[in-house]
Amino acid sequence: MTGLSYLALGDSYTIGEGVAADARWTHQLAAALRDAGIALHDPRTIAMTGWTTDELDAAIDAEAPASDYDLVTLLIGVNNQYRGRDLDNYAAEFERLLARAIGFAGGRPERVVVLSIPDWGSTRFGAGSGRALAQVSAELDAYNASARAVCARHGVAFVDITPLSRECGGDESMLAADGLHPGPAMYARWAQLAQPAVRAALKNGT
Repeated sequence: MTGLSYLALGDSYTIGEGVAADARWTHQLAAALRDAGIALHDPRTIAMTGWTTDELDAAIDAEAPASDYDLVTLLIGVNNQYRGRDLDNYAAEFERLLARAIGFAGGRPERVVVLSIPDWGSTRFGAGSGRALAQVSAELDAYNASARAVCARHGVAFVDITPLSRECGGDESMLAADGLHPGPAMYARWAQLAQPAVRAALKNGT
């Protein structure tokens, strides 16, 4: 098969809860790059709504993807925070997942791109959740700071989509029908933010 292969790892934000497959940020990203003349295939996706870091790790074991992908993306952790899991536990499990992602990219960290966890507290669902939203934001900031530091240690690009999620989280046109997950327009913005890092990744590691 000609073209560049792509593995997308994550949770509801990668599987695109509430939207069609072609509206996921990963698929919109691949389509935009193809339009620009970069032959990136739609991703093989290992993701499911509700997964935490350890659940994604177990699913990867079950699916056993190959270790020669041209691009690997990773977005995971919101469900760890939602379930009240410890930051140190998240950091350790995230680092394990990142190491696995690098392995799936043929040992090339420059071919891996991580997206930050968006702030679900800024959405309609968040507003009605009864949670202390300032605490949610603070915890997600801590998770993201930890993930960014892990990425830096491993030479992996980190794309911060969290400010955009806070800016647009109250805009119903940016959300799926459940008022929590992104809709196609928000995912398009994520893909746009990720595109420079992905372009750089695909130019490197050859």
